[in-house]
Amino acid sequence: MFIKICGITSEADALLAVAVGADAGGFVFAPSKRQVAPTRVADIVKRLPQEVLTVGVFRNEMPERVIQVINQAGLQAAQLHGDEGPDAVARVKADVRTVFKAVAAGSSAFQHADQFGADAVLVDAATPGSGQVFDWRLAEDAPSGVPLIMAGGLDPDNVAEAIAKVQPWGVDVSTGVERSPGVKDPTLMREFVTAARSADLARSPVYEAVGPEPYNWQEDATWR
Repeated sequence: MFIKICGITSEADALLAVAVGADAGGFVFAPSKRQVAPTRVADIVKRLPQEVLTVGVFRNEMPERVIQVINQAGLQAAQLHGDEGPDAVARVKADVRTVFKAVAAGSSAFQHADQFGADAVLVDAATPGSGQVFDWRLAEDAPSGVPLIMAGGLDPDNVAEAIAKVQPWGVDVSTGVERSPGVKDPTLMREFVTAARSADLARSPVYEAVGPEPYNWQEDATWR
């Protein structure tokens, strides 16, 4: 189970995410209460272990700008969380090793998620980054062949149910582990990771449980 904690704005929260066992940390560059400057992120990621995937989140940004910020901040991956199409994904992926594409649950983009050419597709509520829970039934029929990361209002209390119902490859949380916008709560972060890993172990045998240890996304055979 791949676990990403998004909306990180400080070094302390980034280190906490690592300490509780998150596999990835997300930094928002799109307009948001959690928006951070590339120079600030560069200082933070220097202090994180290499095995933690660092992700920059963008919304309807020019591919060239995405690539520039990723390089400036020293990040490993880009998440395109707007109306970007396959061409934009391909342009970013030409210079960035890992690219996630976010889509709204139940949308046409979701139904054709495998056509984006992204390394993984993140399914969210209709309003990206709102922290709203969507109808999980809308995410049950994801196209095969691309890893699915589930987002949208997840928190320690509902992530296990979401995993059991949707069977995603990974989960993404931001507002569900905050004490205020942009400020993470250590207890909620730990509870979220624990609940997600426990739910992963309880899943159908079709999915190989990875145990209580942090998930190694680099060794996953499904990873492109």
